Amino acid sequence: ALMRLEKPVTTCGAPLFYMARSSPPSFLFATDSQGTFLDLAVTTSEHILQFLLMIPSFTVSFRSHPPFSQVFGSRSKDPCFTENTPLLRNFSQEKGSWCTPVCHPEFITGEESWEDSSAEWEGRSLLSRELAGSSESASLEKGELLDSAHVRFRLAKLRCCVRWLKVAGLFVFVVLCSILFSLYPDQGKLWQLLALSPLESYSVNLSSHADSMLLQVGLAGALVAGSPSRLGREEHVLVEVTQANTPGSRWRRPQQVTHNWTIFLNPSRSEHVVVSRTFEVLSREPVSISVHASLQQTQIVPLLMTHQYLRASVEAQVTIAAVILAGVYMLIIFEIVHRTLAAMLGSLSALAALAVIGDRPSLTHVVEWIDFETLALLFGMMILVAIFSETGFFDYCAVKAYQLSRGRVWTMIFMLCLVAAVLSAFLDNVTTALLFTPVTIRLCEVLNLDPRQVLIAEVIFTNIGGAATAIGDPPNVIIVSNQELRKMGLDFAGFTAHMFAGICFVLLFSFPLLRLLYWNKKIYNKEPSEIVELKHEIHVWRLTAQHISPASREETAVRGMLLGKVLTLERLLAQRLHSFHRQISQEDKNWETNIQELQRKHKISDKTLLAKCLTVLVFVIFMFFLNSFVPGVHLDLGWIAILGAIWLLILADIHDFEIILHRVEWATLLFFAALFVLMEALAHLHLIEYVGEQTALLIKMVPEDQRLTAAIILVVWVSGITSSLIDNIPFTATMIPVLLNLSRDPEVSLPAPPLMYALALGACLGGNGTLIGASANVVCAGIAEKHGYGFSFMEFFRLGFPMMVVSCMVGMCYLLVAHIVMGWN
Repeated sequence: ALMRLEKPVTTCGAPLFYMARSSPPSFLFATDSQGTFLDLAVTTSEHILQFLLMIPSFTVSFRSHPPFSQVFGSRSKDPCFTENTPLLRNFSQEKGSWCTPVCHPEFITGEESWEDSSAEWEGRSLLSRELAGSSESASLEKGELLDSAHVRFRLAKLRCCVRWLKVAGLFVFVVLCSILFSLYPDQGKLWQLLALSPLESYSVNLSSHADSMLLQVGLAGALVAGSPSRLGREEHVLVEVTQANTPGSRWRRPQQVTHNWTIFLNPSRSEHVVVSRTFEVLSREPVSISVHASLQQTQIVPLLMTHQYLRASVEAQVTIAAVILAGVYMLIIFEIVHRTLAAMLGSLSALAALAVIGDRPSLTHVVEWIDFETLALLFGMMILVAIFSETGFFDYCAVKAYQLSRGRVWTMIFMLCLVAAVLSAFLDNVTTALLFTPVTIRLCEVLNLDPRQVLIAEVIFTNIGGAATAIGDPPNVIIVSNQELRKMGLDFAGFTAHMFAGICFVLLFSFPLLRLLYWNKKIYNKEPSEIVELKHEIHVWRLTAQHISPASREETAVRGMLLGKVLTLERLLAQRLHSFHRQISQEDKNWETNIQELQRKHKISDKTLLAKCLTVLVFVIFMFFLNSFVPGVHLDLGWIAILGAIWLLILADIHDFEIILHRVEWATLLFFAALFVLMEALAHLHLIEYVGEQTALLIKMVPEDQRLTAAIILVVWVSGITSSLIDNIPFTATMIPVLLNLSRDPEVSLPAPPLMYALALGACLGGNGTLIGASANVVCAGIAEKHGYGFSFMEFFRLGFPMMVVSCMVGMCYLLVAHIVMGWN
């Protein structure tokens, strides 16, 4: 598009009236008043204009380049359009012609991202920048061009070497873990049936191994995982592990070291609980295990017992677990591999470590570690959302949100975050993320916003809102469902009231902090909406072509047609990138006039299917509530989601089932499965138990009058930081018995409810610290990546970690005021 200059620029006696300017690489046309071309160059327009103004006697020649000739081949036929113009005559005759390289977008290699092509092309105009700042000779500039090309070639070669080193290193690591895992076979745990009574006990003598450092004893039966509320009255089993120390001299008798382990029985005898404990082996002397039962009546209690030796100390296992966890985070943070593959590598290394220490699990046990209820919930809701997206409901909701915000973007973002927080307080966080992420993406596409920034803010408030009620987040469900805590008065209503008040204070501080963190961030796209939509269309067509397997001739032909369409769209994108002016969009001032056009463009496409989807979705959400409040409903969340998906598949009359399956986030499901295995393996390596024990030791070191204050502060921050690194579900399940034992310790005597509130706030709010700290984060990132708007670990960390720190700080202050100042214990 030609721009008429405000005033003609005289260069070598020829006035310039028009100039064509676009985003880099720019094509500059200098014309006279009749439109005759006088000069032509390929570089940044601003620099050429400055150059023409500063150095009038300097002219530039242009030598035809194939990409440029293809774009402007029709104009080159014009007799007035010649290579040597009057402006170029003197310099071309004296100095020789100078060639400017053309970087045309059609000739960009496939490895380069077309999304960042504008920035890359702008960075490639090295020669034009040299022209703008210096008047060196053409030969010197040609040499600098060759040097820059040589540097780029060396950098590309270096990147190739780094990529091959990464692949070789990871392959060697995987082979090493596989060899270690295969060298130590799965011996299997030998369970022995014990029939215990008050009059009889069980005893067994074991011979110690030279390379053993720990003895692991496990019991299974009608047991209680934690401790009861009234000690001394409940039926329990006492396990004594005795070993003689190595004598210091032959005149001294060896001293016996006895470890006592008390396990309480479940009065209902209806649950099958497996508990285990590790004992340190001090010497190579034999070890004896005795089991005694303390019962109120003369009866027989059946139990199962197993024992095995481990070849590493607790400190060594914790160190190995910490190194594995740090390695997984390094792979995810620096994006060395995809986060799903990083979780799989971490699981493999943790299983290899368990095999080396002598605790290799069988394949059956590894499968049992996976939380299939969560995977079923994710799968069922993904099916529902995939069918829901066919109705155009998400587009309709996006336009309505824009209308309610009256064109004010930050008002709309705050509304989305608040609604997400309120819904996640009553629904599961994963369900809220599944429902809200497609709506947010479509809304950002309509308003030309960057979906990544809005999605990160939205999922953070989803995690904050989930901590408000007893059913909003899994750690809260685990705490409220604990029978011992219920005996202490920690019921559903009291827990929800206490947490809801604290989360309200957290939200009051979180909204201003969110605006402050986004103060210098550009939430608008830097490119016009038509170019953003064109890029997204190219991504969708390319993804569709990749999903077609060239198994037959017809499929190969269809794939070729789609790739041809992608190539055509990329050429169209290149032409539009040449013509648009780089500018940042501002808030829409004419929203009232534009809302009608948006409503015409984004309508409900299938009202019948929408009615069916809304019916099933309302029923599923109603069953979620019913499952939480009515104990007579024997359906877990996973079963409800699966049944809802099957109902909707029948009502929608889906024939092409593969289309729906293509929209399921299989990478996200596999990531969760690998993450469950990784966290359970780290728990077997005593990492979570070690964190809980060290927290209890720190609390005991504080003076008695300040112990409750220190306990609340420590539990909040240890829970928050740990939950941002590992899954908060196993951490919460491990910390509950640790805190219960700490509250019943006569040397400590702390009330249990404040510790549980601190644990709940830290575990729920800590999920915002990192991308894999909460399940909703991973689900949102997976859906965004599927739509072409994936965000990295560091992008989430820059916003999520400050929000986590401030929210934990506000929650800690609330607990200190409630329990220390007001004495609400």
